[in-house]
Amino acid sequence: MRAFEYAAPKERRQALGLLGRSWGDTEILAGGTDLLSLMKDDIVTPKRLVNIKGVAGPELHAIMRKQNGVQIGALVHLADLPSASDIRERYPMLADAAMEAASPQIRNMATMGGNICQRPRCWYFRNGFGLLGQKDGKSLVMEGDNRYHAILGNEGPAYFVSPSSIVPSLIAYGAKVTLASASGTREVALEKFFVIPKDENQREHDLRPDEMLTLVTLPAPPAGAKVAHYEVRQKAAFDWPLATCAALLEMNGGTVKSARIVMGHVAPIPWVSNEAAQAMAGKPVTEETADAAGAAAVANAKSLGRNGYKIKLARVAVKRAILMAAKGGQA
Repeated sequence: MRAFEYAAPKERRQALGLLGRSWGDTEILAGGTDLLSLMKDDIVTPKRLVNIKGVAGPELHAIMRKQNGVQIGALVHLADLPSASDIRERYPMLADAAMEAASPQIRNMATMGGNICQRPRCWYFRNGFGLLGQKDGKSLVMEGDNRYHAILGNEGPAYFVSPSSIVPSLIAYGAKVTLASASGTREVALEKFFVIPKDENQREHDLRPDEMLTLVTLPAPPAGAKVAHYEVRQKAAFDWPLATCAALLEMNGGTVKSARIVMGHVAPIPWVSNEAAQAMAGKPVTEETADAAGAAAVANAKSLGRNGYKIKLARVAVKRAILMAAKGGQA
């Protein structure tokens, strides 16, 4: 690990003032479950590390009920979400997604903000070939082992998959994130926070070098909405999902009034499937309509050569999430 300057501010204002203007100047240390691995592997080499765990105040550390929803501080640990009554009772899909994320040891260290901002798990990126996995201007992904890469939004040059397991549920609930810098704050819909980079100078998040994600805001869930989170993994123990789906169904009697279908681990960004939602609108939830929605969700999917199996897995994840939502409790 390379030498770096270390800072542990006690106030948010101090922390924001320590952030650099260019990527590579500073990195923010929260749980550290991703950042420390990147630093040890020489993928990220910050000149300064800003530890924000000691920053005072409830904004970063608490789950706060609001009149029209709830706010979750960026330093709230994933392990705290399933046991928080405001989350379990009002946002059960998020509680379930957090419970399944990673392992108990990681959930007790990993933070909300860190999970949202974690970097791709693409093995080309993690082995020093850049965010786009290129060498001599050619894509190593297309010419190499792409078993776990994107099946949607993979026109290139980015082929990695968005790694967060909780973000699809957050997006399905309509979450927004607050981004703070020394010059002020801005709020971004979480769905728009993720971007597909077109070159190595871009990042996969709409986050500036001098900004810090401070809050996640969830609006009140639709009354009577039915929700479910479903993952497909190689094994039930700690493993990265191959495909996930978060489904939120607003019902009108026995038919679907509207739906939010958000897929994870299938594209460089969390993938909102309007096609699947349209396939369900105005219809009852049956095996046939859920399967049709799954088919619609992957209608534009494309194999890169060795990841064609993920198309079937993603279709099944969407189908099963919809069926689970219809049979499960209300949001």
